[in-house]
Formats: sequence, C-alpha cells, structure tokens
Amino acid sequence: MIKPREKAPELSIELVNDTTWKLSEQSPENFTLILFYRGKHCPVCQKQLEQLQKSLPKFTERGVNVIAISTDTEEVAKATHKEWDINDIPLGHSFSIDEARKWGLFISSGIKQEPEFFAEPGLFLITPDQTVYW
Repeated sequence: MIKPREKAPELSIELVNDTTWKLSEQSPENFTLILFYRGKHCPVCQKQLEQLQKSLPKFTERGVNVIAISTDTEEVAKATHKEWDINDIPLGHSFSIDEARKWGLFISSGIKQEPEFFAEPGLFLITPDQTVYW
C-alpha cells in the first residue's frame, strides 16, 4: 500500500492517442492527479470523468496535470474516449492488475458484461518530485 510522503511507483502507460505517458516525465507546476477508474462498463465512472472534463480548466489553472487510467484494453479505452465526453483528458489503458496492486487498488472480479478482473477506483495527487501527497 502506498502512503503519503512515499515515492510513487514508476508509472508508464499507453494512451488512447497512441503515445506513452510516464510519471517520471511529468513536470507539473504543483501536482499530477492520477485517477484510476473501473472502465467503460462503469456508468458512475463515466459521470465522474465527464465532470472532470468540465473542471479540467480549473485544474490546469492551479498547475495540476491530470490523467485517467483503467485496466481496459486499448480497443475498449478508445471506444470510451470516443463515446464519453472526455476529449481533453489523457486516457490510459491496459493497466495491469499487478501494477494496480502496487498502487494499493482493490481488484474486483467481473460479472455479466464486465471484464474478468478490473481495478477499483483510486485518486492520487503526486508532487513534481513523484512523492505521494494524497
């Protein structure tokens, strides 16, 4: 389990725009906000990310870089990005269950139309030196 004032695990994640995002390459003025969400199957996550999209200018004004990440496959994440109103949020995909555990995220087993396993939501504020703040 990660705790505040500890160094965050290295994080390198593929984005839906076919680039790679790395925590070690972030240089926010104040923080990097990492939002882990369940995936496309989660209507609550859709609402949360769409609200984040609306609030994104406020985060930018405050010097906070934002990224949203799920364990969804590339194909599912690209569909999510296309169908949800989240155009300006960097959207990471294919986050492994093992990596999710390193971040202390709970892992759920899917039912019905859900993936076999997926990470439960988590929200982290990371300082520019990659220390967990919150």
